[in-house]
Amino acid sequence: MDSGSKVFTVDLLERYAAKGHGVVTCMAAGNDVTMWGTSKGWIIRHDFGLGDSYGIDLCGGRTGDQSIHSVFVDPGGSHCIATIVGDGGAETFYIHAKWSKPRALSKLKGLVVNAVAWNRQHITEASTKEIILGTNNGQLHEMAVDEKDKREKYIKLLYELSELPEAFMGLQMETASISTGTRYYVMAVTPRRLYTFTGIGSLESVFLGYQDRAVRFMELPGENLSSELHFFIKQKRAIHFAWLSGAGIYHGDLNFGASHSSQDGDENFVENKALLDYSKLFDGAEAVKPSSLAISEYHFLLLVGNKVKVVNRISEQIIEELHFHLTSESSSKGILGLCSDASAGLFYAYDQNSIFQVSVNDEGRDMWKVYLDMKEYAAALANCRDALQRDQVYLAQAEVAFSTKDFLRAASFFAKINYILSFEEITLKFISANEQDALRTFLLWKVDSLSKDDKCQITMISTWATELYLDKINRLLLEDDTSGDHNSEYWSLIKEFRAFLSDSKDVLDEATTLMLLESYGRVDELVYFASLKGQYEIVIHHYIQQGEAKKALEVLEKLGVPIHLQYKFAPDLIMLDAYETVESWMIRKDLNPRKLIPAMMRYSSEPHAKNETHQVIRYLEYCVHSLNNEDPGIHNLLLSLYAKQEDDSALLRFLQSKFSKVRENSPEFFYDPKYALRLCLKEKRMRACVHIYGMMSMHEEAVALALQVDPELAMAEADKVEDDEELRKKLWLMIAKHVVGQEKGAKRENIRKAIAFLKETDGLLKIEDILPFFPDFALIDDFREAICSSLEDYNKQIELLKEEMNDATQGADNIRNDIGALAQRYAIIERDEECGVCQRRILNTAADFGISRGYASLGPMAPFYVFPCGHAFHAQCLIAHITQCTDPEKAEHILDLQKQLSLVSGETRRDSDGSLTVHEPVASMNQVDKIRSQLDEEIASECPFCGELMIQEISLPFILPEEHEVNSWEIKLLNPTNQKSISLSV
Repeated sequence: MDSGSKVFTVDLLERYAAKGHGVVTCMAAGNDVTMWGTSKGWIIRHDFGLGDSYGIDLCGGRTGDQSIHSVFVDPGGSHCIATIVGDGGAETFYIHAKWSKPRALSKLKGLVVNAVAWNRQHITEASTKEIILGTNNGQLHEMAVDEKDKREKYIKLLYELSELPEAFMGLQMETASISTGTRYYVMAVTPRRLYTFTGIGSLESVFLGYQDRAVRFMELPGENLSSELHFFIKQKRAIHFAWLSGAGIYHGDLNFGASHSSQDGDENFVENKALLDYSKLFDGAEAVKPSSLAISEYHFLLLVGNKVKVVNRISEQIIEELHFHLTSESSSKGILGLCSDASAGLFYAYDQNSIFQVSVNDEGRDMWKVYLDMKEYAAALANCRDALQRDQVYLAQAEVAFSTKDFLRAASFFAKINYILSFEEITLKFISANEQDALRTFLLWKVDSLSKDDKCQITMISTWATELYLDKINRLLLEDDTSGDHNSEYWSLIKEFRAFLSDSKDVLDEATTLMLLESYGRVDELVYFASLKGQYEIVIHHYIQQGEAKKALEVLEKLGVPIHLQYKFAPDLIMLDAYETVESWMIRKDLNPRKLIPAMMRYSSEPHAKNETHQVIRYLEYCVHSLNNEDPGIHNLLLSLYAKQEDDSALLRFLQSKFSKVRENSPEFFYDPKYALRLCLKEKRMRACVHIYGMMSMHEEAVALALQVDPELAMAEADKVEDDEELRKKLWLMIAKHVVGQEKGAKRENIRKAIAFLKETDGLLKIEDILPFFPDFALIDDFREAICSSLEDYNKQIELLKEEMNDATQGADNIRNDIGALAQRYAIIERDEECGVCQRRILNTAADFGISRGYASLGPMAPFYVFPCGHAFHAQCLIAHITQCTDPEKAEHILDLQKQLSLVSGETRRDSDGSLTVHEPVASMNQVDKIRSQLDEEIASECPFCGELMIQEISLPFILPEEHEVNSWEIKLLNPTNQKSISLSV
């Protein structure tokens, strides 16, 4: 791997990092903040984000050698803990990024802090929250510091190793929020052991619980004084861990959401544990233990001497070696250690004088190859970046399966390859191996992997798969010929093939597929595919050829089947199964029976058993009576079928049906009567002919034909004529002539029967009407009774006419008397009688109204009207009231009559000086009387207060719509006692 494609690169960050304060002894980093300690008790802080750098002196004026033993920085770069060791012992300080001076932690005086576990989920810039410190005497302490307090909130002992007291060399902590509180996960390492602690509540309660139970730990052989514990952090959550132990690198995955109960009751959150032996890293040479460790997502960085070996965590292979340019002063001790900045994704190496930065360049880019070499194909696919990489994974899987002769599985992988192998190369592999089933499987998988836009390829591949299916089916048929029965593989393949046809119906070429199915003789599948494609004509035709009328009808009854197929296949279906066909027709409401006539005619032309139900007649009766069909063709066909039956009762019932009784405004029949008459005459259905003649108002022909069949029928036909007395008599005379002419008995007996026949006519015929039908030599004595009876009838009629004439004469006399009395009628008008409209006295002078003289000859009085009910009105007031209350057309007519009367009779007008001028009439008195009579008829036919006009006013609203906007109304109330009115304003 050349330098341009290296995953890890080394850059010198700072050459003389100690700044004159001795040499670098330790280092930590977080969030682009690096801090390192020196041999003279100084902490150098460099913030890459802000670009500043400064030093902090922790000696505090103490004498003697004072060296920084360890320094720790939180992931946010705000909090720092450092331990200084000198002649006066060890002392630990807390430093905040905003402080200029450190804060000594007095409770930790004399203790060397080797490890710090930060609470990554809860720590903030202002507060550390709870953190754990591990010391060299095997103790774990809990501490919390708030920046605003300028001192620690508390420091308390959590746990102390008693069985094997060793220094804690590495410490990590994770928390998870659950429904019952906060769960803590703590890992700590010593030179020989890895301890795990977990519990719910506070840190104190978690560690307090281990007083009653044993601590869970992993002990590995060998001792490593440089023991380290590191977590790989991704999105603020640890997902991998690594322990630099004496036996090797013990590592695994972390799953803090899982719950795996261990034997001792603790929950084990470590998964996929493994130990990377140091011997794997060195070819034959004696294993050298690394002095420091850092962990990335996929790699371990191991400090061995002055080199960093990059080991792939998955393959456990060294992929790179990192070299550092050391100064002559630092070459003696070399690289001292490694540290990582999880927030920035960077690593650092340091010697006594220099700081080196190790950068990561897309370390996961080749992980798919790593997994592929390990045959972990799922993980390889998950780490592929493009289609070419995925193709190589699929190819490897396919080649393995192909080599083990698992051809079907190989086909599924080959189908996913898009670039590195062509379609032709893959198909040739299966063809060369004579694996038709695998080839078919490959084609099916290939179709599924293609885009919908590759329509041409999909169609071609699907067609090839269809042919392979058909070939396989035929080969199975040939194999089964010896046994005479089909095995389960055959039926399973048929089922699979039909499912394929169903799924691919939209991409397969219809004509090509139908041709293939036909050429291989797969009729059932051809019908199935035709049904899928909506080629119902092929399906129905097949069923008809097989004589399966019910299946054909089921297809026709499906939704979406064109209705014209019903008419096309109706002749064949009704001949196969008339009953089921008619049942199917009767279910459908959208059929046009007229278009089914050819099928019904074909069925009707065939002979049928006498006791067999005629299915066409059944369907036609359903159309006529249930569907109320009015098509003359349907009615004519039903009539023709009735006419051909031996029993004419159904024909007569049909002819006598009155369709107008069922549907309003419909004719009484819809068949063609002329066609019906010709048909019935041809089939010699005489009674039907008689009915049709009568229906066509050809009563004479009806009676004449009925006399040939049954005289009683003729009589009934003659009685049907009711509105033409002369025709009715003529018909009865025809019957009488027939009856008289048919009698062959004794003369007296014949005459007796003729007289009895006269009684049946209800007096329509008299004896004198039928006498001409008897022989000339008949004796009158034989008709004595009939003649006497006839004369008596005439006498009764004469007497009845006399009575009617007397009644008419008496009525005329009464009318003349009433007319004479009417001329003498009068009414008495009281002097103070008031007009019903204007409430003024009736006997006012005409001058007060300016009324013309044409109304009445009353001298100076105004004309008026008096009604029998007692109400009286001035003529002018009555006209005004009537025109106001009646309809506009009648009101206009009344005003027009009034105007005509004024013009023809003369009128009185008031001049400008107040005098009255009378104008002479311009017409004769006859014209005046005629106009006055018309006006009286319009306005005085009845009292407006007591007649129909007042009844009509009941339905009118009290306040008209146009009066809604009026602010006040005047209401007049009439007192019936004194006839005085009272006006009310509203």
